[in-house]
Amino acid sequence: MKNKKTKHALIIFLIGFLINMIGAFFKITHWSFGSLSGNVILAIGSIFQTIGILLLLYKLFTSPKFKEFLKW
Repeated sequence: MKNKKTKHALIIFLIGFLINMIGAFFKITHWSFGSLSGNVILAIGSIFQTIGILLLLYKLFTSPKFKEFLKW
């Protein structure tokens, strides 16, 4: 059950990474899909990546092994 949080955080981060790649492609080619321009897609991808990183950091800092490591 403990690995699920890490797994979900990594999946969210990777989804954000893929969205950023699509946004970069849209910006390079100057495409837009309705109101979705490259800037909007990049912002959405960055939000996903930030959430993924914050979830990973939360998992890291609440881990008992990390707390033991900090005591050294």
